[in-house]
Amino acid sequence: STRVSDMQIIVEPSTGEDGTKQWYMIEMQGDLESRNNEYLEGKFIGDLHFNKQGTPIMIIGHHILYGKVIDLDLPFIAATKKRKQESDMEVDGDDASTYYDVSAIIRS
Repeated sequence: STRVSDMQIIVEPSTGEDGTKQWYMIEMQGDLESRNNEYLEGKFIGDLHFNKQGTPIMIIGHHILYGKVIDLDLPFIAATKKRKQESDMEVDGDDASTYYDVSAIIRS
């Protein structure tokens, strides 16, 4: 069977009551195995829900996994590395051609 031990899980950001996007980082421990030796990268594997108490519940097949939300000791940022256009550098008078566009700060 195919095993995945280092897994990136993409979670669509939800919108809070105040209209701001809420981002989360998911850490899972253990292995996820495919019965038919199929690679799982880029494939739908399950659903993530939150109950009324705010407990995360991940459903993968017939398995129900309960988690917990914790605040991170230090926040992470979600950023995209970008390059300035030549015309922007001339106007700004800035020699730096690379910058980071921060999309979100992840706190839990």
